[in-house]
Amino acid sequence: MKINNLVDLHCHILPAIDDGSPSLEASLELARQAVADGIRYILATPHHMDRHYLNHAGDVVAAVEAFQAELDVNDIPLTIFPGQEVHLNGQLMEKVDDLLSIDTGRHYLLLELPHEMVPSYLDEMIFQLSCEGITPVIAHPERNAQIIAEPQRLYKLAEDGVLAQVTATSLVGTFGEQVQRTAKEFVKCGLVQVVASDAHTLKNRGFAMTKAYQVLNEMDSKYPERFATNARDLLNGEQIEMGQIEIPRKQRKHWLF
Repeated sequence: MKINNLVDLHCHILPAIDDGSPSLEASLELARQAVADGIRYILATPHHMDRHYLNHAGDVVAAVEAFQAELDVNDIPLTIFPGQEVHLNGQLMEKVDDLLSIDTGRHYLLLELPHEMVPSYLDEMIFQLSCEGITPVIAHPERNAQIIAEPQRLYKLAEDGVLAQVTATSLVGTFGEQVQRTAKEFVKCGLVQVVASDAHTLKNRGFAMTKAYQVLNEMDSKYPERFATNARDLLNGEQIEMGQIEIPRKQRKHWLF
């Protein structure tokens, strides 16, 4: 794994399109930080269909083209691809033609759950997506309150072939000890297959990809190459080998308290 060749599949780097970056100047600074952190390729994933933002596929593609031109002019060695962080909602399948996948072949979709819980209709939505040949990649499950309390929920999703992405800053402890412990547990149990930054210009929302790969290496020397390969394969629309999965330890009896 070359540390200056990392793929980041979840990043809010596009200017003035969501809460990721307020301006072109801020986005260029994020880009420089990404390069300094060993990243070469970024899937730009602005929020889509959540309570605050609508970023239609065509608008994201245009924004990526414009930002790439700015990166090239400024000699920043970073390649950006268009994507979305799609928020789970009941109208997802009606809007499927407006969804940008992780790969151009529409095999993988970065799907965000509500932060506080797992909606009861998630299983039905996963089934409907699978009928379209789309595998959801759940964004940062280690930061979902209900999954933290009931981590076996992610195991059940993985049994159905759902993939998941852990956040770099979760692994290094930026979100606190409980989130870090959950993130590491999911790595050990084979329930997350890729690490990404979910970077914003907000405080404590930087890249931390190099540090995250160091954490992975400390856990098992096989992890860094596996996670880096998975990121490339997802971007290229190739099949991911999930490997063996294990049931994680239950953490808390009541997830609402």
